[in-house]
Amino acid sequence: MVRADAVENRARILEVARRAFAEDGAVSMNQVAQLAGVGAGTLYRHYPTREALVLAVYQADVDALVASAPRLLESSPPREALRRWTVELVAAMRRKHGLGDALSPAAHRSISDQTYGPVVAAITHLLEAGQQDGTIRSDADPRDYLQLTGALWRAAEERTDPMLGLILDGLAAHQG
Repeated sequence: MVRADAVENRARILEVARRAFAEDGAVSMNQVAQLAGVGAGTLYRHYPTREALVLAVYQADVDALVASAPRLLESSPPREALRRWTVELVAAMRRKHGLGDALSPAAHRSISDQTYGPVVAAITHLLEAGQQDGTIRSDADPRDYLQLTGALWRAAEERTDPMLGLILDGLAAHQG
């Protein structure tokens, strides 16, 4: 059984690391430990390398993103839920690629392989909800959608919304 303080430390380390990496991609493990209010030993017990910490931060982001799809559908129509979810997806992609040198090419491949299935499943859920209510075309493929939205993280941030609008317009069900 995992101790409650260990769970709290892990969560605090991840949150602090997320913010620290966003501010300075070169932040050290010792700086993360200090900011989290834990000893270096505690940090290294949970995350033995900087790359392990970076991967854990990204995985936590993806897990939260995937879990948000059903909640968004509860509070918004499917197309709006998909739009809001995609904005978060693009932000996660930017954070991942912003880490650049912090991850080896093998780690980039590994985390991409590990997160691809759950992300496609979330997109599938969102697209199917729109297909069921008639707002999203029936031939929309979640893998194509992911590939199209993958271009958004490379665009200037002020271009994200207009470009996403074009993608979503292309998904609109044809009213015949």
